[in-house]
Amino acid sequence: MTRLLITGASGNIGTALLRRLAGREEVEIVGLARRPPPSEPPYDDVRWQRVDLSEDSAPAALDEAMTGVDAVVHLAWAFQPTRRPDYLTRVGVGGTAAVLAAADRAGVGHFVHMSSVGAYAAKTSDTPVEESYRHTGMTSSQYSNDKAAAERLLDTYARDHPAGMTLTRIRPGIVMQRDAGAALDRYGLPAYFPARLLRYLPVLPLDGRFAIPVVHSDDVADALDRVLEQGRGGEFNLAADEPLTREIVADVLGARPVQVPATVLRAIVAGSWKVGLQPLSPDWIDLAFAVPLQNCAHAHHDLGWRPSKDPHQVLTDAIDGMADNAGTSSPALRPRSVLNRIHAVVTAGPISRRRQS
Repeated sequence: MTRLLITGASGNIGTALLRRLAGREEVEIVGLARRPPPSEPPYDDVRWQRVDLSEDSAPAALDEAMTGVDAVVHLAWAFQPTRRPDYLTRVGVGGTAAVLAAADRAGVGHFVHMSSVGAYAAKTSDTPVEESYRHTGMTSSQYSNDKAAAERLLDTYARDHPAGMTLTRIRPGIVMQRDAGAALDRYGLPAYFPARLLRYLPVLPLDGRFAIPVVHSDDVADALDRVLEQGRGGEFNLAADEPLTREIVADVLGARPVQVPATVLRAIVAGSWKVGLQPLSPDWIDLAFAVPLQNCAHAHHDLGWRPSKDPHQVLTDAIDGMADNAGTSSPALRPRSVLNRIHAVVTAGPISRRRQS
């Protein structure tokens, strides 16, 4: 029996991983979440423990949860509220430090960290980068800087503990699935905008230089399963074989692409975010046009991993999920109606300011 602890187990990737591991009698799963989900598939065969990585009580709660754990998959991360950068850093970087330290204290053998393509430095060309590319982050993106800072914690641990835990870093492209549709809607679109209208956009105003690596949540779960089964350490890029481009986005939406320079798009997003019209901060536009493409040969050769979905399929799944308000029973992924979201904005403030999303 292997005891596996998953932080952020009720989120996008965590849900996909629980689906992947469902029915594995040889694996006992401890799930950590700020808001544990109800006991129904795929969350029912999990021993849940409430842990908020932003709270001072987190280390003690983590020590209790780590008892007898063989491997940790650290997925927990916060994407909102973008207007509270201190909170995002406390969860992402501080939370990683706390989980890493607790795992080391408990004698865990394998620590798998969910990093991101965003941890890399800005691209200098459209040549896909390998895992050796600098993971120093991008100056203007908080998400990128925090992901890079979290990786530096692993760098320090590896240097100071040469005989310590096996460390694995997973660096996926942008991760999407249908069941995260409602959450993607909340995090990226105005509360008053019905996501079903995405299917009827006549034009797509976007710079033709747009090209980002993407990967389906189920494919990330497949890679995590392989890493755990093989006890494999190291660093692994995960992305579909081709990038998501403006032309693919336009085709999925059935819209006509219109050239809008990235600088103009950023200005529009910055202005609308500043006055609270929408929750997406402008540094995500910076990230979208600076993030490098990824060479995934290492995952192909060492893990035997290949993506099952191409960018068109990945985005179609996500857009359909957004338009259909798809989700799960997890509080992190639970569908909310437009009226519910507007009510939350009126009573508790926009998602870019509040913790509960």
